[in-house]
Amino acid sequence: MAPDPGFQRARRPEQVAERRATILRTARELLGERRLSAISLRDLSSRVGLAKSNVLNYFDSREAIYLELLDADWRDWLDELEQTVPAGDASEPHAAETATAGTLARTLAARPVLCELLSALAGVLEHNVSEDTARRFKTNAAANAVRLREWLRVRLPALDAETAHHCAGAITLLAGALWDYERPTPLVHRLNQEFGGLPARSFEENFATGLRTHLVGATTLGR
Repeated sequence: MAPDPGFQRARRPEQVAERRATILRTARELLGERRLSAISLRDLSSRVGLAKSNVLNYFDSREAIYLELLDADWRDWLDELEQTVPAGDASEPHAAETATAGTLARTLAARPVLCELLSALAGVLEHNVSEDTARRFKTNAAANAVRLREWLRVRLPALDAETAHHCAGAITLLAGALWDYERPTPLVHRLNQEFGGLPARSFEENFATGLRTHLVGATTLGR
């Protein structure tokens, strides 16, 4: 879509909110079509129907737009987790860790946009943003980490607060790294198979396996 030559900057708070919501909604739609690395500010502004300079009236940058989406999806995921009771066979060794890892893997795998944004967080999204944007995101991310930490401590009482906080960080780091690893170029995919990469299973399965290993180690050390 070509930029609207009749564009007028939103003035009233409700107009600004509506324009920002449109930009965020369009950014999410594009993530449903391609990876973040293939989405430019030009692509986004064209789809919205605004010039790039007009999009930047509402957000610092492309990265600031996707940081806001990440924060919203992260909080939505935590809302879902807090209503979810991990299920598993209590007779199995490390049943609580297995059930917890399975719940985390299942709910994250169902949120590909969140996984894509987590995979780009440190290397892409935390660059090219203002201090105000970065500070706001870090404040919200710290609160999200505390929520995840407390969710873990309810389900795995052997975890002390410090260890649970470490695990909360490891969960998002592992999810982002594994999501990226499992979406290589065709050449790298072939070489991964040739040289013995991770088993050819789904993101959910590999994530659950890796996270279970981490949680078992953390709870064992805490006893």
